[in-house]
Amino acid sequence: MVSRVESAAATRRALLDAAAGLLDSGGPGAVTLRAVGARAGVTRGAPYRHFPDKDSLLTAVAAEALDRLADQVQAVRADPRLSPADKLHMGLSALMTVGRRQPHLYRLMFTHPAGDPAAIHAAKQAGDRAMGEFLGIVGGVVGAEHTRRFAPLLLTSVHGITDMEVNGHLSADKWHITAEELVTTLVAMIDRQARSG
Repeated sequence: MVSRVESAAATRRALLDAAAGLLDSGGPGAVTLRAVGARAGVTRGAPYRHFPDKDSLLTAVAAEALDRLADQVQAVRADPRLSPADKLHMGLSALMTVGRRQPHLYRLMFTHPAGDPAAIHAAKQAGDRAMGEFLGIVGGVVGAEHTRRFAPLLLTSVHGITDMEVNGHLSADKWHITAEELVTTLVAMIDRQARSG
């Protein structure tokens, strides 16, 4: 027999999955508590028992995505077969993959969290964890003392590359280079700078 706690956890999971699906297909405007409840197949009032408002629900979706990204980067960071530069390249590629496959979620992950305090706290913790993992792989290339100098350069560059690609402004016909080649160049530049400095 399923306990109340297990049932509540299953309902919450169904709501988060439904919200993520609606976000992917239609952006934040498609995510309403009513639509999420209908997609999840729960009673009309169920979403409100788990999330006080739409912002809290979207913030919870973003927090889960940040945690998944942190898990991916942590696994890359822990792989002893990879060089520090390869780890950095793979970490940046993981971020770009989210931007390519789920652009609405990607933007949400980098939006200031909103909603109830518990959702905001969870999102900030997930964001801090993802940032910590990213700083770890950057530090592996440039050294701990230079991490805070190079990390924002890398993130802003990859955000720009991802945004240009997703919006069709980074076509091979126009620039004669792919997003992957740009990231490879960026990582090589950072690696060279770290070795020479």
